[in-house]
Amino acid sequence: MKTSDFDYILPPEYIAQTPAEPRDHSKLLVLSKKDGTIEHKHFYDLPDYLSEGDVLVFNESRVIPARLMGRKSGSGGKVEILLLHPKGDGLWETLVKPGQRVREGTVIEIGTGDLSVTAEVMERGQGGIRTIRFSDESKLDKLGIVPLPPYIHTSINDPERYQTVYARVKGSVAAPTAGLHFTPELLSKIQVKGVELKFVTLHVGMGSFKPVKVDDPAQHLMHKEYGEVSNEVADRINKAKADGRRIINVGTTSVRLVETAAKQNANGKLSAYADWTGHFILPGYDFAVPDALVTNFHLPKSTLLMLVAAFAGTKNIRVAYSQAIEHNYRFYSFGDAMLII
Repeated sequence: MKTSDFDYILPPEYIAQTPAEPRDHSKLLVLSKKDGTIEHKHFYDLPDYLSEGDVLVFNESRVIPARLMGRKSGSGGKVEILLLHPKGDGLWETLVKPGQRVREGTVIEIGTGDLSVTAEVMERGQGGIRTIRFSDESKLDKLGIVPLPPYIHTSINDPERYQTVYARVKGSVAAPTAGLHFTPELLSKIQVKGVELKFVTLHVGMGSFKPVKVDDPAQHLMHKEYGEVSNEVADRINKAKADGRRIINVGTTSVRLVETAAKQNANGKLSAYADWTGHFILPGYDFAVPDALVTNFHLPKSTLLMLVAAFAGTKNIRVAYSQAIEHNYRFYSFGDAMLII
């Protein structure tokens, strides 16, 4: 297995710059992992593939306004800060641009007047990573804006369009995008069918967008993200599995989390979890929890594409992505969706 096995050519015009309206009018490619058959539908057709007793598992993490624009105290040079995760006592791990010019001890001013904070660089890491102490982190929500992925070059009028309708727990710097297609009405329709909706939390980090750069993907150092699975959700999923009912994960982030929680137990059953995970899933992996998966179309050589290939089969994914391009599907965060059953 090589990283190049997960490469493909995507013309730039296939990268969705804006979300579908309404949310559930995006396209839906339905792929059978058993025989590789493909159907072309719309996301609002999803209930047709669900049955009473199924359990849908969602990631309810909410994207924080993590992008801050500041200026260096004294020189006034522009600095962009991306919040990655809090470290306590006003400290945050961040990604800073331009990284080469922001040294330890640099003070950055953000905002004006009463709505302003200072940010002091306490520690310098590699690749633009900086540990920063903010004078008042309670103001960051008002000073920051929701960051969009680097391949989206069009601003959106409503930041809520880069949030799922069920997003609740603040902490992500990127949206769990498979969930962007759901509307409140579609969720209600699904529940009327007797499908259970269960929610876990995995705070998505910028590592989701980083391609694997080593030839052997097994040598890739997976980024870590913080996640939580409650006792109640673990018990309900275990009960459904014992009853022979399907678990359908929405998004690769929810898969990584429940697989982490299940793999900590020798019997493969899910249990409560509250910790960081750097679980890297490659083809050949034996899944303990999901029976089906709702996902978007992912970047070449990405860990997300590798996880999807592990779930559906690398050959099936190659054919599905080829067909998606042939049928003018839209790719990546604001793009169309795939249901793997």
